[in-house]
Amino acid sequence: MPKKKKAKKAKKIKKAKKSIKPKTSIKTLDKKSNIAGPDDKPEIKKIKKQPTEKRNYNLKDFVVYPKHGVGKITAIEKAKIGEIDIQFYKILVEKEKLTLTVPINQQSKLRPISSINQINKCISILKTKPKIKRTMWSRRAQEYDQKINSGKIYELAEVVKDLNKNTDIIADQSYSERQLFEKAYERLKSEFEAVLKINPEDVQKKMDKALGRTNISESTE
Repeated sequence: MPKKKKAKKAKKIKKAKKSIKPKTSIKTLDKKSNIAGPDDKPEIKKIKKQPTEKRNYNLKDFVVYPKHGVGKITAIEKAKIGEIDIQFYKILVEKEKLTLTVPINQQSKLRPISSINQINKCISILKTKPKIKRTMWSRRAQEYDQKINSGKIYELAEVVKDLNKNTDIIADQSYSERQLFEKAYERLKSEFEAVLKINPEDVQKKMDKALGRTNISESTE
């Protein structure tokens, strides 16, 4: 009997050893995977760069800078700032008598002038009825100003359409309304001139006809 008990004890010890081994090996593997050795290089994840809106413009090309409107590229120059070579456009905004300097690698705000199809769509917008919100003028004025400076031609056409009073009588419009209307009107007109390549008088007639301001343009002649 004592021999059988010894044999059973020996079997139990062997089983216990077998069950302990895999646990210890899993722990050691986990430790190895978590702790980087001196020769192990850290894993570097590649970050995708955002697509750049790079476009090559040429001399005498017309472009639109949102806050100032249509401008003409008069020069493409280089300058060295520190040890960095920078190439930039010089853009003349004739309406504001302003020359802008825009680095080529920071030209995301610039856009090319509209196509004929976009101009035709703007004329269609000008022909529609104005949408006037019943909010306070200060809020509406802020919204109109944001649309004017967005650089988007359709939003510009909407401002002209909404602020159009079909009249040149100053009493029918507040000073701030008239200022915003004229600002949007001139911005849109300058882009029409650049795209259609016709004189300012003909552009004005085209816009005023779409707005129903034909009597005004005739009286100013």
